[in-house]
Amino acid sequence: MKKTPLYEKHVDLKAKIIDFGGWAMPVQYTSVIDEHNTTRAQATLFDICHMGEIEVKGPQALNLLQVALTRDISGQKTGQVRLSTLLNDKGGIIDDLTVYKIAEDFYMLVTNATPRESDFQRISSILDNKKFDCKLLDISDKTGKLDLQGPCAEAILQSMTDADLKSIRFYSFVESKVAGIPALISRSGYTGEDGFEIYAAAGKIGVIWDKLMTSGTANGLKPAGLGARDTLRLEAGMMLNGQDIMEDISPLEVPYSWLVDWKKDFAGKAALMTIRDYGIQKKLVGLVMTGRGIARHGYKVMSGSREIGEVTSGTFSPTLNKAIGLAFVDIEFAAPDTEISIAIRDTVSPAIVVKLPFYKRQRQ
Repeated sequence: MKKTPLYEKHVDLKAKIIDFGGWAMPVQYTSVIDEHNTTRAQATLFDICHMGEIEVKGPQALNLLQVALTRDISGQKTGQVRLSTLLNDKGGIIDDLTVYKIAEDFYMLVTNATPRESDFQRISSILDNKKFDCKLLDISDKTGKLDLQGPCAEAILQSMTDADLKSIRFYSFVESKVAGIPALISRSGYTGEDGFEIYAAAGKIGVIWDKLMTSGTANGLKPAGLGARDTLRLEAGMMLNGQDIMEDISPLEVPYSWLVDWKKDFAGKAALMTIRDYGIQKKLVGLVMTGRGIARHGYKVMSGSREIGEVTSGTFSPTLNKAIGLAFVDIEFAAPDTEISIAIRDTVSPAIVVKLPFYKRQRQ
């Protein structure tokens, strides 16, 4: 398994290590529930160095991204972050990635870990075909990434940087220093809480980790693993690449229709238009169990004796104190308040379709 620059720190903290897409990653240090609740109440620190970063530089960097991505980013300003989808020729989602505009001719794409190479190959093929005046560079191996998440995140990080964190709006970033180390600080995350994503050189990211853990003690900061990251993102109605979204799923079948700009040309548009015009047959929905049990990945969704879909993600929500999940269901069962049921081993337990997200933080 591949290891992040922080692997030995996780071992020293006695984290439980698992294989996550070929990476040796901490799934928990204390317990998933403890780390989840700490994120909601104080703050936690995640090692996200396994994610990918791709630089796009040159006079026609924007031209390339306009063709590669479904979203129109022509109005994106320097210092802003935008979410978009990258499609294959069949209109399926290769990745949902974030776009950082560093300068007029300089962007950084942040990819999910597993499709990182597929993203690079897809965008490279578009570049080769269109001959735009720009270059791609995969900087993932030399880039470290930490996620500091929770209501105390700002107070913890502010003590280590001269950047005015209060001035950074959601989905915006600044280039500054953290613990004296050059870093990019973005107000964003994957937990539904306020927080920051911190990018720095891979060889220096361990120094930032250590100093954050020390300075954050007074605010209850703890390290958190992928287990809590999964329950937190699910409560916030966020999708997991490779589980809730994948290459045979279009943005129209999940809550990503808003990322598609039909007025511009983009790779995969023709196929996506066919899907749109034909009419989607299934939709990803949120569900809450009203009966006993937890809807787990792969469980069948039923309406009476009819199978109408399949659960993609499910857990017990520590914040809401109820079992929640995401599932693809036939389109006629996708409306909120629709009563459904989940086949859990030898029993069938009732559930109800709900509007996403399950949890939304109270903004200050």
